[in-house]
Amino acid sequence: MIAGLVFIPAMLFAQFNNSTTSPYSRYGLGDLSGYSFGRSTAMGGATLASRYALQINTANPASYTATDSLNFLFEFGLQGYFTDFKTDISSLSSNDINFNYFAMAFRINSWMATSLGVLPYSNVGYNAQANEDIENTGAYLTRYYGEGTISDAFWGLSIQPIKNLSMGFNLNYRFGNLSRNSELTFADADMYLLQRYSKLRVRDFGLEFGAQAILPLKNDKQLVLGAVFENKPTYTSLISDIVQKNIYYGGAVDQDTLFFQDEEKAEIVFPTTIGLGISFSKKDVYEVNIDYYHQGWSEATFFGEKSEFLTDLNKFAFGAEWIPDKFSIRSAFKRMAYRAGFKYEQTYHAFDGHQVNSFGITFGLGLPLYRSNSTINISAEFGKRGTTSYGLVREDYAKVNLSANLHDLWFIQRRID
Repeated sequence: MIAGLVFIPAMLFAQFNNSTTSPYSRYGLGDLSGYSFGRSTAMGGATLASRYALQINTANPASYTATDSLNFLFEFGLQGYFTDFKTDISSLSSNDINFNYFAMAFRINSWMATSLGVLPYSNVGYNAQANEDIENTGAYLTRYYGEGTISDAFWGLSIQPIKNLSMGFNLNYRFGNLSRNSELTFADADMYLLQRYSKLRVRDFGLEFGAQAILPLKNDKQLVLGAVFENKPTYTSLISDIVQKNIYYGGAVDQDTLFFQDEEKAEIVFPTTIGLGISFSKKDVYEVNIDYYHQGWSEATFFGEKSEFLTDLNKFAFGAEWIPDKFSIRSAFKRMAYRAGFKYEQTYHAFDGHQVNSFGITFGLGLPLYRSNSTINISAEFGKRGTTSYGLVREDYAKVNLSANLHDLWFIQRRID
């Protein structure tokens, strides 16, 4: 009952949440959200092989069995995104602060665990304009603007069929609306205004799989190999489009509809996804993670066609965590988790053969709450995306993430003698 009261509002919040103002979000499905959150965002996002008992790792559903048998984990996060946009002729700054995600996880029995929650998949949010001139017609202004969010509501399950091997899946319900609009206005007041409003709705289920192999070592150390896979999921979408011409004269407006398409059902074939990770850790002391993540967006199809602006996404991430003394009585600083990492991404956007790349460095803290296994995670990321060459936009950004990982004990059978 309580989970339902939290889950439904969170779904509605996620659907209308928007956390980008990037002009690159005009293309494809917008800005894709990272697959990590909470603890691992401060570690460069590297998390595919991580098996930390007090972390919800939705990036690899095989990790859910790392949750301790009596633990119930609940996590939610906020994100602030601060960006300076630069071209070879202008610059602009933007700030966005939004709710980011929520998830919960717990053990079902000694060999099975589950998780559910709502995560952002992509965001669209841009407002750009261009001034041009047509011979014998005059100057005109074209404005492009759009907004919207696609989210994933997920339920995940993982099992340990044999010792030191975990497998799992996430069943995603992908939903949300994206709108992309444009307006053409002539400087001459006697000319007309041309408007186009396009809308995309996504709603369907997808399935992704994960596996982790654990190699225990001496002195509470372990090596974990992780992998995730999703094979070209197909999502139902509804598209609508309308083009209007407005002619102004004598204070009146004459509106003419040039094209109208009511909502029609279509399909988006998402790319094949492959992710590989390795993690080396010592319990309650340190963890080092490395990830490689690939999505074949060059083969994705939108309503039966490939996009000329999309290419394959490749991401490389590295991160580490160190806890000086998790059980220190005297020093709160020794109980803190210190985290850092970096990532390099060849994004799925490309223009005239020039792929848009990004690079970021991350760091953060895990602040344990007094007499509890709950943690407040704070992280920051500084980086850049794109370039001012080739007529593109460079984004110098800073992200600040705040998440609460709340821990409780469930399924305790109390006895009084």
